[in-house]
Amino acid sequence: MNATAALETRAFERDGYLVVRGLCPGFLRERLLSAAAAHQNPVLGPVEYEAEVGYPGSPASRSDEGGNTPRRLLNAFSRDAAFRDWAIGREVGDQLRAIFRAEAGHENVQLSQCHHNCLMTKYPGFSSATLWHQDIRYWSFDRPELVSVWLALGEETERNGALKVIPGSHRLELDRGRLDSALFLRTDLEDNQALLDSAQSVPLGPGDVLFFHCRLFHAAGMNLTETIKQSLVFTYHAADNRPIPETRSAQLPSIPLSAE
Repeated sequence: MNATAALETRAFERDGYLVVRGLCPGFLRERLLSAAAAHQNPVLGPVEYEAEVGYPGSPASRSDEGGNTPRRLLNAFSRDAAFRDWAIGREVGDQLRAIFRAEAGHENVQLSQCHHNCLMTKYPGFSSATLWHQDIRYWSFDRPELVSVWLALGEETERNGALKVIPGSHRLELDRGRLDSALFLRTDLEDNQALLDSAQSVPLGPGDVLFFHCRLFHAAGMNLTETIKQSLVFTYHAADNRPIPETRSAQLPSIPLSAE
């Protein structure tokens, strides 16, 4: 491992996330944008709509104004060769192998088709805010050791709903009472205020990539601009960290990353 990679993996271990600037080359990002446009005009299923997530700011139902606003275009890996080239390609694979090698001594990495695996969109006017949560609340694996890879296809700022994170929160063990019924971090508790005060926004430029641990608390605001925000998001695990049978995490087979 070279010196830069060593510093990056130490930062990931400490903070639970890492930003790698310009990791997606321009020619591939253009292919990804073309594929994203083809699947949104018209919108091709399967799709999760803003009205279905029930987050603050989302339409109350599909029949309300803005009810057909997409939130996630699902099953991205199977949608287009450009998405597959990015998801299991060398740019992502090299970084993930370094992270998993440092975290748990594993370097055989697989993509989960059951979680994220989507084109994440935030449309003007009807996008919702995402409350503070850990992704592992949705997932069932032998060990809570998964990493998500968030590629910004365009500019991501606080104004259009860029992710916010609480550095180091992937190492915390919180009492159940500090979370609400849906396992979001409670903002009404004094015990959580120091955590919330330590939150940081993660602005990204086109082609920048955010790697983050499945136990990292993160959130995002609404899109207050006039332009759609688009992000390609995939989740990965070590090959020996198996999904628990008969759970959502085991519904589809995982995909090995391309060789080094």
